[in-house]
Amino acid sequence: MKAIYPGTFDPITNGHVDIIKRAAFLFEHVIVAIAVSPSKVPIFPLAKRVELANSVLTGIDNITVHGFNGLLADFAKQCEVQVIVRGLRAVSDFEYEFQMAGMNRTLIPDIETIFLTPATKYTFISSSLVREIASLGGDVREFVHHEVNDALQNL
Repeated sequence: MKAIYPGTFDPITNGHVDIIKRAAFLFEHVIVAIAVSPSKVPIFPLAKRVELANSVLTGIDNITVHGFNGLLADFAKQCEVQVIVRGLRAVSDFEYEFQMAGMNRTLIPDIETIFLTPATKYTFISSSLVREIASLGGDVREFVHHEVNDALQNL
């Protein structure tokens, strides 16, 4: 069974990596699908986000990283996956994720959405908080891989 874990990953955090490792344990293959997401105005271009994810995820044999533009539903069908993986950090994530799962079920009824939770130590980490802390000169080494930290410091 093949799964897809979509997101903007701007930047990829230790929480994302935790979810990816959990998904890789459960599924034969996991595609980490990095969305262009122009509406979110990412700080890293898509190519850099893909590069960082590939670097951070080295050693997890059953994953591949791909950038994509457009609807997740279309990309998921193109990749021939059976499952969409979404991470839930807190109850506050649930409403949005539930809405997205319902929309995806309507668009791609043959693909199921499952939710995974990260280890407790990662539940408060979000890419937006990491970006904000880094932009204000704060130390984010505890929240991201050292290569991601270096990339944030070089912005």
